Amino acid sequence: MSITTPEELAALRESGRIVRLMLEAMKSAARSGVTTRDLDVIGADVMRAHGAVSGPVTVYQFPGVSCISVNDEVVHGIPSGRKLRNGDLLKLDVTISRDGFMADAAETLLVGASPATSSTGLGPRLADCARRAFHQAMSAARAGNRVRDIGHAVEEEVRASGFYVIHDLCGHGIGRTIHEKPSVPNWPDPAASEVLTEGLVITVEPIIASKSGRTILSKDGWTVRTADHGLAAHHEHTLVITKDEPLLLTAA
Repeated sequence: MSITTPEELAALRESGRIVRLMLEAMKSAARSGVTTRDLDVIGADVMRAHGAVSGPVTVYQFPGVSCISVNDEVVHGIPSGRKLRNGDLLKLDVTISRDGFMADAAETLLVGASPATSSTGLGPRLADCARRAFHQAMSAARAGNRVRDIGHAVEEEVRASGFYVIHDLCGHGIGRTIHEKPSVPNWPDPAASEVLTEGLVITVEPIIASKSGRTILSKDGWTVRTADHGLAAHHEHTLVITKDEPLLLTAA
């Protein structure tokens, strides 16, 4: 969607605020011994307390309020009785709707991270690369540029870090439902030629892997994994395009 009124912006800001509250609550509870279903329940409690509903459940009948993926699971992991362990690379992906407006964000964190481990090791380096790639993309995510300029910025940062963009997963328009036009690839896809316009609401979400960009779909029909069992990371915000720096709706 494209924002046309202050009321629409206010509604999207509120949806983004709820997404942020859910992510912070889930991150605070993520530790060894906690199950991914436990985290989903924590996020769901925050969501319902603020009068929102789950986007994945509402639109796709997903079997969980949020998507929670671990290690080689890239996206769309189903919350379950799986217990987290120190060193797991955890991806929390939250999409909600409130009063008909949706917002979506994702973060990657290392379970049991300490100051000594927060910036070392493959998992933390991969997660940090996804964050950096997102912030590099912000210089391209402005009115007048083309959608593929975002992907160029993402892939340039990821390749420079020695990692791989997963080409078959991308950002997207959002607002009234989860996935709207345009698609926002994380590489300079020539087909992504749409011009970014003021007020356009999209997600930018580098989704990257440690070994290659190849993926497979798990037998559950939802969870996307790396084909080579490499680690994956995901960093996402919902944002509004402006002439200058985009407006982040799901940031802290």
